[in-house]
Amino acid sequence: MEKKSQRERMREAIRLTAPGQPLRTALDMIIAGHLGALICVGDTEAVLAAGNDGFPLNISFTSHRLFELSKMDGAIVIDGSLSQILRANFHLNPDPSLATSETGMRHRTAARMSVLTDAIVISVSERRSVINVYVDGKAHQVKSVADIMNTVGQLLSTLQTTRTSLDRQLVRLTALELDDYVTLSDVTEIFSTFELIQQAKEEIKRSIEELGSQGKLVRMQLEQLAGSGVEDEYNLMIRDYAADSTEENAAAVRERFRAMSAQELTNPKSIASALGYQNLEEDSVLTPLGLRTLSRVSVVRDGVAEKIVDEYDSFQDVLKDIKKDPERLRDFGVNNPTILADSLSRMQSKR
Repeated sequence: MEKKSQRERMREAIRLTAPGQPLRTALDMIIAGHLGALICVGDTEAVLAAGNDGFPLNISFTSHRLFELSKMDGAIVIDGSLSQILRANFHLNPDPSLATSETGMRHRTAARMSVLTDAIVISVSERRSVINVYVDGKAHQVKSVADIMNTVGQLLSTLQTTRTSLDRQLVRLTALELDDYVTLSDVTEIFSTFELIQQAKEEIKRSIEELGSQGKLVRMQLEQLAGSGVEDEYNLMIRDYAADSTEENAAAVRERFRAMSAQELTNPKSIASALGYQNLEEDSVLTPLGLRTLSRVSVVRDGVAEKIVDEYDSFQDVLKDIKKDPERLRDFGVNNPTILADSLSRMQSKR
C-alpha cells in the first residue's frame, strides 16, 4: 500500500481531532479537567517498540475512558482505527538526537515520536491548556471553535467583498467584449481577483475541516459565495483568453496561476505567459471566444456554447452572424435562437 503524504496524514489528524469526533470530546474533557496527556494513535507496533512499562489494557475506546486514563502519567496508546486503547501510563523513549524545536518535555517527546513512527501523536499541555497534533515532526495546534469561527468570520467578510468586486469586473468585461476592446490589463485584474477568491476559499475549507460537525453553516456560506458558479466562470474565462482553449489547458493554466506570487498575479506579462502568449503589452487587445458570455444566456444549454464558438474565430464574428441570421443558431442546438439574439442585443444596448 502506498504511504500517504504528510499533508494527507495531517488532514486525517485534523479530522480526528475536530469537534464532534470522540477523540476531540476526550481532548476537551482533558483541557476542562486541567490535565495533560500524551496520546499515540496508529502504527502501534513501532510505538510499543519505542517504549516500555505501562499497563496493557486492550479495552474498547471511549471518550470517557481516555479522559480517565489521562489522569495517570505516561502515554496512552490507541490503535489506528480508534477502537482499542492498548496501553496506558506507557513510558516512551524516542531517540533524543531527533531534532525538534519544541521546548516542553511532553511536546518534545510527541514531536520525536511522530518522526520515529507513523503514528499521529497528540500532546496536551496541562500548564498552557494547548493541544498540539504531530505528524512527521510537524505540529498543528488544535484551536477552539470560538477561535476558528473568529478567523472564519474575517475570511468570509474578505470573500464577500472580493466576490462583489469580481461581479462588477465581470459586468464591465462583458461590455468590453461586446465593444471588442478587452486589453491584457483588463483580464489581468480579473484573473487576480479570481485567485484571491480561490485562496480565501482554500483557507476557509481548511477551517471547515477543523470545525468538524460545527462547520455546516460555514460550508453553506462558502458554497453561496464561491461555489460552482464561480468555478465555471473562472474556467470559461480562461478558455476564452488562453492560446489553447481546451478544458485540459484551462486546468493547467489554473495551476500556473495558483503557483504565482501576489506580485506576479498583478503583472500583465506574467498572466500573458501563463495564458500561452509572449511579447504582449499591458494595453494589447485580446480577442475572446465568447464562451463565458454565451453560457450566461439561459437558452444556451451545456455544450452549446462550445459548438457555436468552434465555428467562428472570435466573439465579434459570432455577434455579427447572429445579428445577420439568428436562425442559423439552430444548427448548433439552440432551440430559441431569437431569444439568444435578443439577449445579446440587450447586452449591447446596456453597455
